[in-house]
Amino acid sequence: MGTSLRPAHIDFPAPARPDPNHADCRGVASVLSRVGDKWSVFVIMMLSDGPKRFNELKRMINGISQRMLTLTLRGLERDGLVTRTIFPTIPPRVDYELTDLGRGLSQPVEALGKWAKDHLVQIEAARSQFDERNDR
Repeated sequence: MGTSLRPAHIDFPAPARPDPNHADCRGVASVLSRVGDKWSVFVIMMLSDGPKRFNELKRMINGISQRMLTLTLRGLERDGLVTRTIFPTIPPRVDYELTDLGRGLSQPVEALGKWAKDHLVQIEAARSQFDERNDR
């Protein structure tokens, strides 16, 4: 004689899969190709605690060439994630710093780095198993 508290079954439509040919998806893919590459991730992480000079970044990021660091910084600047400030000194001083947009990206980048670190043992084990299966 009361109201039933049993949930009713409700069919919800399945979420639409993204269409890789849609303009929004192409735009997102373009952004992710920039922010998801190895060197951009390192640069964003190194700049997350404040501005750095070019050679500071080069010393901090093991294995990056001068050309690759230049291209990475230019790409990040073009996308509005990094600012480049030139100080009129002799020799000229150039600082790179995350913009508000770039600082907003640093948290997800750090979370991705933490995830990779937390799961490194599992990933290395999976790689070893894969390599063993495929080396036969």
